[in-house]
Amino acid sequence: MVGGVHQRPRSNHHDEGGDSQVLCQADADFSSFMDGFPAVRLFSLGTSYTYDDVIFHPGYIDFATDSVDLGTWLTRNIKLRTPCVSSPMDTVTESSMAAAMAAIGGIGFIHYNNKPKEQAELIAKAKDSRVCFISNPACLRPSDSVRDIDALKQSRGFSSVLVTEDGKPGSKLLGIVTSRDIDFLNDRQTELREIMTTDLITAPSGCRLEEASEILIRSKKSLLPVVSSEGELLELLCRTDLKRQTEYPPLGSPSVGNDGRLLVGAAVGTRENDKERLKLLVEAGVDVVILDSSQGDSIYQKEMLAYSKRAHPNLDIISGNAVTSYQARHLIEAGADALRIGMGSGSICTTQEVCAVGRGQATAVYKTASIAKDMHVPIIADGGIANSGHIVKALVLGASTVMMGSFLAGTMEAPGDYFYQDGHRLKKYRGMGSLEAMAKGSDVRYLGDQSRMKIAQGVSGAVADKGSIFKLIPYTMHAVKQGFQDLGVKSIQDAHISLANGGIRLEVRTGAAQAEGGVHNLMSYEKRRF
Repeated sequence: MVGGVHQRPRSNHHDEGGDSQVLCQADADFSSFMDGFPAVRLFSLGTSYTYDDVIFHPGYIDFATDSVDLGTWLTRNIKLRTPCVSSPMDTVTESSMAAAMAAIGGIGFIHYNNKPKEQAELIAKAKDSRVCFISNPACLRPSDSVRDIDALKQSRGFSSVLVTEDGKPGSKLLGIVTSRDIDFLNDRQTELREIMTTDLITAPSGCRLEEASEILIRSKKSLLPVVSSEGELLELLCRTDLKRQTEYPPLGSPSVGNDGRLLVGAAVGTRENDKERLKLLVEAGVDVVILDSSQGDSIYQKEMLAYSKRAHPNLDIISGNAVTSYQARHLIEAGADALRIGMGSGSICTTQEVCAVGRGQATAVYKTASIAKDMHVPIIADGGIANSGHIVKALVLGASTVMMGSFLAGTMEAPGDYFYQDGHRLKKYRGMGSLEAMAKGSDVRYLGDQSRMKIAQGVSGAVADKGSIFKLIPYTMHAVKQGFQDLGVKSIQDAHISLANGGIRLEVRTGAAQAEGGVHNLMSYEKRRF
């Protein structure tokens, strides 16, 4: 069997008589069984295909789903257990998302729509984060009132807070106020110093999750602050989070950098002042950096890539975005350690509509991967991911990892607070090309920072609550493994080989076929991911 397709045994005889005629006839008969098209033919027809436009044909199954290995390369030098990457967007990846992505074997890239020092602090915080521990718990000052807790409950959904000297983590812990302290309190102007509990049970800094869990369970409390030897608040362990974690699938091994801490990436721009930003990120411990641009084949990116390689030779640099073979070759020859592929395919991106440039994501991934694989550089399929099937298609078509924005927006780990609209629990999600994001500095990504007029290439919106990525990603990856099993391939590398040799075959779907491939002809239904 080659590439998931059974091959008919060939004869060792090479005579030019009747045997060869029989052999040719047998080959012709066998070829009639090969439905669909090899990728090289399908993607040479001049049509720009999205993930939904194409469909794979099933292969032969002779192994279990758990035999599928999704281990992959992010860059030339960095390997991941899980082929998932969170996008450097200000409504997707900050420290919580980056730490969580590393914990499940992927990686998160922290956005740069902030001051350089703020981004560096987010990186340092993510690298030192621990699963289940809250590194930035809600805090108030002793002089704050119960009304401030009410406001926290309204905006963030909880009514227990820690009281510290300056109302921030890192300062001396003075007490705790829970809902039991304020439920029946009529005067909401009461200062917290009057009602907070000061007889606290705490855990020492550096304690393992197992040790802290034992203290929390034995205390029968709902909160366990982790403090330094001087009594400064460092982290918080909540009973609800601990209980929730036991309901999630096992984490597996995390992504860890050369420094022994969690693997964390970040994005930077391509302007002169980004050189100083990059220096701060390296000092903060960043493991890999994306040079962020909607159109990466530019003199700005080439010069920034050259500088980055000179100034930080041990740092892997990801270039992009690109969608054509020419762009891919150009950036790889300039020194890129990986490529970010996609232009205008994101759910909140309007680049193709506004600028009339871009490419269907399936075609972009296949075409760039065809060049990159020969130059031994991995590619990241960025954008257009709405379900596990899209991930399967991206990985099989040549990507080594997939970068996700909207797929992860709305999770507990994404930045921002939940809010309710028409009975739905939502979180804000916006494109970095939206005017709202550009106002904070993301216009450099679209080379519009020096223009007097700002033209939006994205929109702002909201997405539904998706729960935690500690559940979302493991279940999604299991669905991806099932897709690989159906194709008859056990790994991403095997999929790439099978696609190249024609073992995996494809067809284009009509609009009716796409509709038939989804839920249809029902008056009502509930669609659950898992």
